[in-house]
Amino acid sequence: MNNREKLNRFLHLFNSSSKVLVVINADPDSIASAMVVKRLLWRKVCEVCIACFNKISRPDNLAMIEYTDPGLMDLDDIVKERFNSFVVVDSQPDHNERFAQFSYDAIIDHHPLTCDTATYADIRPDYGACSTIMTQYLKSRKIKPSSKLAAALILGIKTDTANFTRQTGLKDIKAFQYLYQFADHNIVIKVERAVLTQEDLDFLGHAIKQRKIISNRVFFHAGNITKPDELVVVADFFLTIARVNWSVISGVYEKKLIIILRNDGLRKGAGVTIKEAFSRYGSAGGHKTMARAELDLKLVRKKIKSVNKKALGDWIVSVIEKTAGKKIE
Repeated sequence: MNNREKLNRFLHLFNSSSKVLVVINADPDSIASAMVVKRLLWRKVCEVCIACFNKISRPDNLAMIEYTDPGLMDLDDIVKERFNSFVVVDSQPDHNERFAQFSYDAIIDHHPLTCDTATYADIRPDYGACSTIMTQYLKSRKIKPSSKLAAALILGIKTDTANFTRQTGLKDIKAFQYLYQFADHNIVIKVERAVLTQEDLDFLGHAIKQRKIISNRVFFHAGNITKPDELVVVADFFLTIARVNWSVISGVYEKKLIIILRNDGLRKGAGVTIKEAFSRYGSAGGHKTMARAELDLKLVRKKIKSVNKKALGDWIVSVIEKTAGKKIE
């Protein structure tokens, strides 16, 4: 099935009385993808709203929202009964428990298939970004993206492919080339320059001092945290250390143990590894080079009895060392 046929199937899900809620775990790729859904359904449906459930604190993400104006709402402020159609992009319903409160009409994602429960599902794990899929949708509909939308899609592609250095295919590059002619590049520059706050630098400095390097893998458990995005900053930074090929960064946020995994993509799959290691305790998955787990502390406590900072840090090291040491296809 080509892109035009897939898009037609997607559009046929909706009519003039549809009130559509697009649910995302907000990051540049998911925000840009949701913006495309909103554009595709413009004048076709009664209403489209984009809502996220995660706390957005990274300065680049905040800058993207400021400059691209996606109209993002907090999911906690949404009245579910107002809507009769539900869409998830750049994720799948089993990736986070907050997705589970809705029954989805459509799932569009570039992560490996874990939950095909919607009327319409377009899952393309060979794509580096969901924004690439959505760009192809726009092209199939012959819709010229606005300068803000094109900039958002460029940021989505560049972020999820780490500037085309991981999980990148020819389709991602072609989508970027197509969008380049329409984008407001001042937006792209402003967002990409808004990387770190003073608090991020302090957190990174602490992580550098407390890091553990074992078998070319760097570990840091932060204990209780207030900004989960800081874990991502540290995980990405630590992978730049010479001879380090795994970065495993963790912290406890709102009674969940969050684990961010990065690797060089040359040996083992991060997504497969983290799922094998931790999926029995909560949600876990991702790509070959980047993955995330959000674990229920109550389930972890049943396994290791104590969930203080040292106990959690030691447990994560032991599980990753055991799992990553296996041959992962």
